[in-house]
Amino acid sequence: MNTTTRRESDTRLTQALTCHDPSVRLRAALAAGTSGDAETLELLVERCGIESDFFVRDMLTWALCRMPADRTVPRLLVELGSDLPQARSQALHTLSKIGDPRTWPGVSPMVHDTDDEVVRAAWRAAVALVPTGSESDLAVSMADEFGRGDEDLQRSLSRALVALGEASVAATTAALTSDHPQVRAHAEATQRLREDPDSGFAVSLFLAATGRSE
Repeated sequence: MNTTTRRESDTRLTQALTCHDPSVRLRAALAAGTSGDAETLELLVERCGIESDFFVRDMLTWALCRMPADRTVPRLLVELGSDLPQARSQALHTLSKIGDPRTWPGVSPMVHDTDDEVVRAAWRAAVALVPTGSESDLAVSMADEFGRGDEDLQRSLSRALVALGEASVAATTAALTSDHPQVRAHAEATQRLREDPDSGFAVSLFLAATGRSE
C-alpha cells in the first residue's frame, strides 16, 4: 500500500471510529480486526482511551488481539502510563486477553492504581498474567488494598484473591489481625467467599463488619 492509499485508508478508519453512531464504530473496529493490519494499531489504541460504548471497546480489544503481539504489547505497555484512566484500564484488559508473559513487570505495579476502575482491571489482569511461583507475592501486594473503596470494588478484590487459590490464603489470614476494622472485615468476607463461592458478598461483608455469624 503506497503512502497516499495508506493515508486515505487511515482517514476513513478514523472517520468511522469517531462516528456518532456506535454501530458504525463497531463495524469499523470489526473490519480493522478482520484485516489484522498492524498499521492501524495507533488509531485503535487511541480510540480505546476515549470510546464510550462498552461493545465498541470490546471489539477494539478483539481487533488489537488479532495483531502481532510484538507490535501491540509494547504500545499497550506505554498506555499504562496514560493520564486517562480509561486508557489504562482498557490497556490492562487487552493485555490480559493477549496473555504475553513479558507484560508482567508493567502490569504488576498497577494493582495499586489510584483510580478504582483501573485498579479493578489491574487485579483481573494480574491474576491472569502472574508468573508461576509469584502468586503468593501477588496476593501479599493485593492484600494491601483490603478495605479500599465501596462494596462493589471490595467484591472485585476478593474475587481476584480467591481466583489465586491457596496462594492468597496466608495474605488474607494475615489481614484478619489488622488494626483497621475495614481491613479485617474485608479479609473476613474474602475468607467467607473462598469457603462458599455462592454466598452473598454483601451479607458476608456486613456480618464481618458487625462481628456477627450467620
